[in-house]
Amino acid sequence: MDTAQASATTQTVTFRIWRQDGPGGQGHYDEFRLPYRKGANVVSCLMEIQRNPVTVEGKKVAPVVWDAACLEEVCGSCAMNINGRVRMACSALIDKLEKPITLEPLKKFPVVRDLTVDRQRMFEALKRVKGWIPVDGTHNLGPGPRQSPHDQSTMYVLSTCITCGSCLEACPQVTIDNAFVGAAAISQARLFNMNPTGKMNAEERTRALMGPGGIQDCGKAQNCVKVCPKEIPLTSSIAMMNREVAKLLIKDIFFKDEEKKAASGPG
Repeated sequence: MDTAQASATTQTVTFRIWRQDGPGGQGHYDEFRLPYRKGANVVSCLMEIQRNPVTVEGKKVAPVVWDAACLEEVCGSCAMNINGRVRMACSALIDKLEKPITLEPLKKFPVVRDLTVDRQRMFEALKRVKGWIPVDGTHNLGPGPRQSPHDQSTMYVLSTCITCGSCLEACPQVTIDNAFVGAAAISQARLFNMNPTGKMNAEERTRALMGPGGIQDCGKAQNCVKVCPKEIPLTSSIAMMNREVAKLLIKDIFFKDEEKKAASGPG
């Protein structure tokens, strides 16, 4: 074994990991040291720590808890703060991270335990904007409306959202106790409003963004688009939905009387 190989086998990586037993528990950091492995990602290192949860002081502790499923940046569940920046643990390679590596849970969501958080607020936001296509029955309705290649390509990018929460974590307007829906839900409203079938409920989705915690709470910081692991044009979606909200406001202001007259019939 030459000197370079010997150095590689003795090299170690230190992880400083946030530990918290429950939502209201006091937190602290535990440090773990692992042998260096070229090409390892954060999730593989967490798996190794889970198999042998012994700190640098030689203390045996409870295994670290975190979320992961696909391990290929598709499920969105392994989002966490790595060295102070939100990112996916499965695609975060230790070779590209400063050492020691600090792992912390997302701060805009309630902690369940250690690095696991409750992302329920994201799903509540999708309910608010009706982030789905309502289908009347399951029978064959025939071919759907045609879509232009431009709309299809735009919608495809928007549909790649993995509900990881990175955009909310990076947004200065989102706090753990406020109601702002965040960029992900706004972008999904745009996606389903573009769908030929979803257009039937477009006004309802747009109006859902007009109340408290809606699109007016966006401060245009543009942090969301910088951290999105799927590179979704979130700021473009926010601008588009802002325009749709403005159109509805104008409609409400200038056409409300005309609509009332039409509804009352001939007088």
